[in-house]
Amino acid sequence: MNSQQNQISLKSLFADFTAITKARLAISVVFSSVAGYLLGFSEEYPFSWATLILLTIGGYCMVGASNVFNQIIEKDLDALMDRTKNRPVPSGKISVKNAFALGTLLTISGIAILYSINPKTAMFGAISIFLYTSVYTPLKTKTPLAVFVGAFPGAIPFMLGWVAATGDFGIEAGTLFLIQFFWQFPHFWAIGWFLFDDYKKAGFFMLPTGRKDKKTALQTILYTVWLIIASLLPVTGFTGELKLSIASAVVVFLLGLWMLVYAVKLYKKMDAPAAKKLMLVSVSYISLLQVIYVLDKFIR
Repeated sequence: MNSQQNQISLKSLFADFTAITKARLAISVVFSSVAGYLLGFSEEYPFSWATLILLTIGGYCMVGASNVFNQIIEKDLDALMDRTKNRPVPSGKISVKNAFALGTLLTISGIAILYSINPKTAMFGAISIFLYTSVYTPLKTKTPLAVFVGAFPGAIPFMLGWVAATGDFGIEAGTLFLIQFFWQFPHFWAIGWFLFDDYKKAGFFMLPTGRKDKKTALQTILYTVWLIIASLLPVTGFTGELKLSIASAVVVFLLGLWMLVYAVKLYKKMDAPAAKKLMLVSVSYISLLQVIYVLDKFIR
């Protein structure tokens, strides 16, 4: 009986841990960092399984810490929204005290692990946590510019892998940052659109105009275009060691057009289903783009 109770308790703890650290989101972010690392290693900076494992664990700790602190800060607001009211902190499954202890442990562990790779990786990881929890989170109830601020920590993971591989932030890491930076806007505006009513309960300002209108939809199209342009920069040869073959650039361009079609559909239909489809396509876009970039490096 005790063994069964312990098993149930461990399952419950694991479930709460994955919920408070937003495991699915954290894993997708770690995936971006791993892709960046695979793009960054070379003869000058040899591949290291140890570094990749440290990046994966440290990256999860940093994302997890950001999510924990976010849920502590927004616990009362999360309780107002259907989407978030069952999260561990607002539901009372995890106390604020225990959540803060976990967030602190993840932060210290994450920074220490990333520092063991190189100081710049730890620095960018720390900047990410600070911007997400101390700037982006409080601004969500103040101004639509919160999405712009949140795009900075959101864009760090892809380039973090390159910095972990090389110990340097140059044009290559900057380009990876730029790609994921522009991607944030259509992605989060799509989320803000189809969850508009739920966000409104908590007073969150996620859309650029504060409304589900043509101007918001038009900006979504424009930032998707900027994303496509940024994604094609490596084919020009002006992004240092970050390169992309013409064949892969064509695939990336077609991928961008696919996402642009759904951004235009949102402009035409102006409804939640169109926004949700754009969000799902945007997730596929960034994952497939990273896979194409990595495959191109090894095939080229």
